[in-house]
Amino acid sequence: MTEPAPGSGSWTAATRVALINPNTSTDTTEAMRVIAQDSTRNFRIEAHTAPFGAALIQDEEKLITAGHAVEEIATRLDPLVAGVVVAAFGDPGLERIRRLLPVPVVGIAEASMCAAMVEGWRYSVVTTTPRLAGAIRRRARIYGAADQLVSVRLTSGDPVRLMSRPDDLLAELAKAIDLAIGQDGAEAIVVGGGPLATAARVLATGLPVPMIEPIPAAIARLEELL
Repeated sequence: MTEPAPGSGSWTAATRVALINPNTSTDTTEAMRVIAQDSTRNFRIEAHTAPFGAALIQDEEKLITAGHAVEEIATRLDPLVAGVVVAAFGDPGLERIRRLLPVPVVGIAEASMCAAMVEGWRYSVVTTTPRLAGAIRRRARIYGAADQLVSVRLTSGDPVRLMSRPDDLLAELAKAIDLAIGQDGAEAIVVGGGPLATAARVLATGLPVPMIEPIPAAIARLEELL
């Protein structure tokens, strides 16, 4: 089957999209690939895992390393790939690989924040990594979405330990979401992190405000661009 040229405005289920996981966890890669594939009938999602770096990106030094890993993956992608998703909330390497590749590249923080901005929602980012709160706020400024960002709400406890305990993770994220809505006046919630994509899907049910899930938001943005 002949695939449409990137940017042609048409695609089939055989159109290939690369999802790049900037951390080294293959379990996280597969979880994100499944969510991405469930979010679209138009693309075939092909997932790639960072060849070096951290299993969980917790600080800005690891975010820089992740950017280099993303760039390395980008240099060896099949040229028939029609688009790319960078699936970590700091969007590591996003600008660099946009300069490298001739196809649309979307970051999950970019897609989530821009989705809130387009809707006019005041939003809160809820996440597990306190040492990345500054990077999240910078991303909001870069994307022109800072004025609508009412808070970055953080879970309690060690992020690595929390990620290893799904029930505790859900409970802590739910607490942070309640504070974002009740105290900060958030009109939408963004769960900030590719590894949190599964938790975001669970927590979206029954919320009094919209949940912007990062992976589906990026896929939707890529569909718009193509």
